[in-house]
Amino acid sequence: MDLKLEGRVILVVGGHGLLGTAIVDRLRAEGALAVPASRHANEGLVMDASSDASVEDALARVNADHGRLDGVVVAAAPSARTLDPDRNSHPDQVLAAIDGKAMTFLRVANAVLPGMVAAGYGRVVGISGQNAFMTGNVTGSIRNAALILAAKNLADAVAGTGVTVNAVSPSIVSDDPATEVPIGRSGEATPADTADLVAFLLSPLAGRISGESIAVGHRLRGATGL
Repeated sequence: MDLKLEGRVILVVGGHGLLGTAIVDRLRAEGALAVPASRHANEGLVMDASSDASVEDALARVNADHGRLDGVVVAAAPSARTLDPDRNSHPDQVLAAIDGKAMTFLRVANAVLPGMVAAGYGRVVGISGQNAFMTGNVTGSIRNAALILAAKNLADAVAGTGVTVNAVSPSIVSDDPATEVPIGRSGEATPADTADLVAFLLSPLAGRISGESIAVGHRLRGATGL
């Protein structure tokens, strides 16, 4: 399938991480001009997505270099491995995690959406996680659920403009994912599995999909969500 991404300029925030790298590679394979951005970038742009000024500077650089911005992926967030399980429900950790993931997404999305709306075209995808659908990890659940809710609200705000906003929720990401999906757990997936879905959502072919939260890997087995 031709995703019609040839020549499209797409910024991948967190583009040097595990998922970000896979997304950049997939977009480039489709002919897109994928620009990775992170705090310590050897390639692409240096961007601290916790800073309004840094985000604005990076977007100005993209527009100066390429004259357009067709899509943005926000995959930047502290790894779940950095969270302290002994402070799982501690308000300070929960608030820091929300800021590091959901507010990062919101900050970048708010910065790019006006230009996309003015252009009549744009795609925004935020990377959440399947623990948004599960209890047992207050920090992980709330930070991912907050991103999904932010994406839905933004999608509704730009409905009918030619701009879409969606959230993608991987489960455990592994180069050798397990095939078994236990009850009460979600299915594992590779980084490439997430990248394939993100590439489609960024394409012109996905123009009628917006405000969605789509799981990668089997969505939590034994539960339903309408």
